[in-house]
This record gives sequence, structure tokens and C-alpha cells, in this order.
Amino acid sequence: MFDLNKPRLRFRIVVPAFATFNIYSSIAETTTALGPVCVATVVNKMENWDAEVIDENNLNLYGPRNPYRGADHEYLQTIRPADIAGFYGGLTSTIPRLYEVAKFYKKKGIPTFGGGQHFVDENLLEGLTSGLDYIILGEGEETVKELLTALKENKDISKIKGLAYLKDGKVFKTDPRGPILGFEHLPLPDFALVRYAKLKLYPVNWTRGCGMDCEFCTVRGKPRSSSADKVLENIRFLLETFDARHFFIVDDLFGQHRGEAIRFCQMLRDYQRQVKKRIDLTVQIRLDKAHDNELLSVMRQAGINAVCIGFESPIEDELKAMDKKIKPQDMINLTKVYHKHGFLVHGMFIFGYPLRDVKLNLTLDQRVKAYKSFIKKAQIDTIQVLLPVPLPGTEFRDRLKEQKRIFPLKEIGWEYYDGNFPLFQPDEPLTPEELHIAVHKIMGRFYKFKYILMIFWHIFTFPALVFFFSNIKFGWRQWYRQWRNALVRFGGWSIMKGWKKEYKKGSFSDKLQKAKDSLK
Repeated sequence: MFDLNKPRLRFRIVVPAFATFNIYSSIAETTTALGPVCVATVVNKMENWDAEVIDENNLNLYGPRNPYRGADHEYLQTIRPADIAGFYGGLTSTIPRLYEVAKFYKKKGIPTFGGGQHFVDENLLEGLTSGLDYIILGEGEETVKELLTALKENKDISKIKGLAYLKDGKVFKTDPRGPILGFEHLPLPDFALVRYAKLKLYPVNWTRGCGMDCEFCTVRGKPRSSSADKVLENIRFLLETFDARHFFIVDDLFGQHRGEAIRFCQMLRDYQRQVKKRIDLTVQIRLDKAHDNELLSVMRQAGINAVCIGFESPIEDELKAMDKKIKPQDMINLTKVYHKHGFLVHGMFIFGYPLRDVKLNLTLDQRVKAYKSFIKKAQIDTIQVLLPVPLPGTEFRDRLKEQKRIFPLKEIGWEYYDGNFPLFQPDEPLTPEELHIAVHKIMGRFYKFKYILMIFWHIFTFPALVFFFSNIKFGWRQWYRQWRNALVRFGGWSIMKGWKKEYKKGSFSDKLQKAKDSLK
């Protein structure tokens, strides 16, 4: 048992490794999860505490690696022992690895706790019997400070709000802690605490919560926002301290607070002119913001170059069933508006979403054709087509569970909950295998090896920019978009090739057959 009465203690928070190579693996090597950094930052400012983050997906060159996956925690404990270990449970597919590492620390007598969106309902008992001593419910900045203080000073933890732990063999939850209403008092996230990682893309948070209440999403609650000044201060600090140039604003609905969004973009534009540095931002935004020309114009001036848009489906009947009050052709027209303003558009789709009280009279080939046609007509720059994931705590999971359609966890475990695998019995006449194949047909048509040739072609055509002497900015934008898309599409082909290689090594097909049999 580690001595919690030492004059100075080390707190380590671990971001668990993905179970296998997947479509997120490459980007994960350039960024990190924001939540653990925020929690580590507040702990590091506590008296007599040091904090660090170990992101197992981003260990760069010098991170001590486990021969199989993730970090070598035995070695970490040798060179820099942690006194308390925390674990990020924001991605359900990493939960098996989280439990594996948590058990390692617990066996060494180190107190452990977890937090994140996975830990709801019956998963609390699962977590507390799989290596975690405590689970933080909801936002962690305030709870973690009180928990660490109580552990160090041997105080009663039952009075700490927003906590779950085992008591007499059962899950005991303390009084709930309300959401943080003001973010101005929170310190700026300190990315220097992320040991070993090489960060190129810095996550920035503006708003927590989302009022859309989508059935399949874990992000809930009334939206609560920082001021535009606080967000700008965060970006300024990262640029001036780390020479950061690439940022991803992680909010789901950029621009919902229109006035503040415009003010933020204007301030960020003026700041870049002042320091004579250009930055690149990516945001998630609703498609209907294409109607707001003023907002889009000032976004471009601020350096927002790419937008991520949840199209969900190009099939009209599916859109109606999802309560999306828009038609496919209207989505194409609005996408063209984003392109007209110079944005790169990343399209996010969910293939094979099971509908309520609606049956689609479309074959699998017709569905795939609809996706391919829509993507081509909308000229989407990059795409992400995933299968539906019944995540813990969502209405979607509750609905499928009630219908007895979700495959048992003993057959299809949490490690497959990343959107790349069928996890439930789909709407008839589709089969899980067909869903799996269809996604790869769509992605495989989009991301191809041939784009390596297009990369060189666009390099050779660079001198053609002179023909845009009347509007060199427009010419550059058109050339860069084509060159960049060719590069990304070739990279996407490489990622898919790696994923297929890992898939063939695994035993998912056998597990899927057993899972299907268990539902009969």
C-alpha cells in the first residue's frame, strides 16, 4: 500500500488504448482527450500534488510501450511511481483495456477511480468489480479534488457529491453533484501534463451539454458555455506557449449562440492579424447554418477551414424516421453553400440505423448506391460512415435492449463498440454481415490507392494557378482542396487496409455467429 501521508503525491490519469487498430488510430497519435487534461490540470494546482496524463494512444517516440498494446505501467511505476491512478472511460471501446490497467494498479495497493460516459446504470457495478475503487459521476473537476483530499487526510467520502463506490457489496451513490454552471474559474487545460505525447491537433471546449437529445447520443443536458473571451484566451495561450496552430473545437453545435460565435470569430481574426500568425480550426456544426452567410463569412476569416456535419443518412425515409425535417436534395444544396464559402466538409453518416415503426423497402445495394450517389453529388471532401452503436445510457440502447436485439456482451464485448462492427440484429431483411460489408463498400469506393497518383498530378498542375491571376485566392483554394483531398483519400485507403489486416487476425466472425445464435 502506498503511503498517502507522503508530503507530495503523484496522481496519474490514464487514457486507455484502443482494443485494435481502427479508423481513429491515426488521428489519436496527433491529439488527446480533453477531459483527462482538464482533470489533471486542477489536481496539479492543488497543494502537495503532482499530476500527469498518460495517453496510451499517443506515446510518441519515448513513451514506454507494452509489447502488446498501450503503455508499460510496470516500468512507469519503477521510474515515476503513481500514488493514485485515475482512468478515462469516455470511449466504451477502450473499457476492457481500462479494466486491465486498473487491476494492475489495484494489485499494487494504489487507490483507483474512473469517470466518463461509459459509467452509467449497470456499468457502475461492472466497473467497481473490475479494478476501480471509485467512480466519478458527471463532471470531474470538483469531485476529484474533494476525493483526493479525503483520501490523503483519511476523511469520510460519503459526503462527497457525485461519487459511486461499493458498500456492503452493493453500489452506493452519494448525492448527485450539479453541473458546473460557470467555467470562468476553471484553469486553462495544461497540455504539458500529457507525458510523451506529440500533439499537433489541440482540442478546445466551448460548450458542455447539448439540447438536441438524439436517441443514440450520450451528450445530454442543457448546454452551458464559456465566454468567447475565455475560448480565445485558451487558443492564445496554446499558440504562444506551444506554438499550436491546429485546433478542434469539440462542441457538437458550433454557432448555436450566434452572437457570441460571431464575436469570437471577429476577435480571433483580429488576434491573428496582430501576431501575424495563421491558425487552422475545425468545428462541428449543423447543416442549416448554411443559411447564415454572415456567420460563415466570419468563420472563414477566423481560420475555420473545415466543418464536420452529421448528415446521418441520404435516404429520405430514414431522415423522416429520425425526425430530420430535411430532404436529401436540400442537404446537397446546403453543402454547396459551405463549399462556396471555402470550407472543407467532413460528412458523418450512420448506416443501417434501426427505425421505429417504419420499414424501408430498399435492398442493400440500393442503400449503398444512395450513399455513394449522395456523397458524389454533394462533393463531400472526407467521409465517416459508421454502424449504429447502442452506447450505455442512451435511449437507443434501451430500445434495442427491450426488443432483445443487442448481442450479448459475453460474445460481442465492449471492445467492439467503436462503430466498425455490427452489435445488434438489424432491421429485416438485412443481416449483420451485410451491414459490415456495406460500410466497407461505401468507404472503399471513397478512399482508394489511386489517389496517390492524383497527389503527384496536382503537384504538377500547381503552375496552373497563374491562370487565376484575376482571383489568385480562389485559384489557390481550388487547387489546395483537390490536392489535400487526394492526400487524405490515399491516407484513408492506408487506414482501411490496416484495419482489414487487423480484422482478419481476429475472431469477430466466429463471435458474431455465436451472438446471433444466442438471440434465437
